[in-house]
Amino acid sequence: MTSPTKLSHIVLRTGRFQQMRDWYLNVLGATVSYDNGEVCFLAYDDEHHRIGIVNTGASEQPGPKTRGLEHVAFTYADLGGLLDTYERLDRAGITPFWSVNHGPTTSLYYRDPDGNHIELLVDNFARLEDAARFMKSEVFDVNPIGVDIEPRELLGRLRAGERPSELARAHTKAEARGFETVPEEFFR
Repeated sequence: MTSPTKLSHIVLRTGRFQQMRDWYLNVLGATVSYDNGEVCFLAYDDEHHRIGIVNTGASEQPGPKTRGLEHVAFTYADLGGLLDTYERLDRAGITPFWSVNHGPTTSLYYRDPDGNHIELLVDNFARLEDAARFMKSEVFDVNPIGVDIEPRELLGRLRAGERPSELARAHTKAEARGFETVPEEFFR
């Protein structure tokens, strides 16, 4: 069986075309590949577009118990990049509704103008094998949700000289944590 080589792009339907376009340009540091007012394509790396936005006039938001996509995640190269983005967005009034060390990742969750969940993250393991091993560990089995973090504190510690590898590493909290402990806002 042949598997894909990468995830190419996502496309979002909206009734807030300009707001959504501007939000993704700002949050991802993206550029416009194409925009005719009805559809736009945005890029932030070597792909011609990673985000598509279609102006459908859609206004209804699915509820927490409906089927659909939960969130889309974007990986940063290092903790400094993730925390610089956090600080830049915070100055623009865009704040995460949940910040968590899941174990394999250190993650900040945001909501776009349509309420879609967007995860900005950094991998906590340099090697895929180590992340896979952690995900099979007892610590992860007992606590697959992770531990809440404070990004402003991490940023301060990073700027004070703590090594990124010490700040972005798998949690060791083996206390049981289930979905009932996830902030309620995650399910809206």
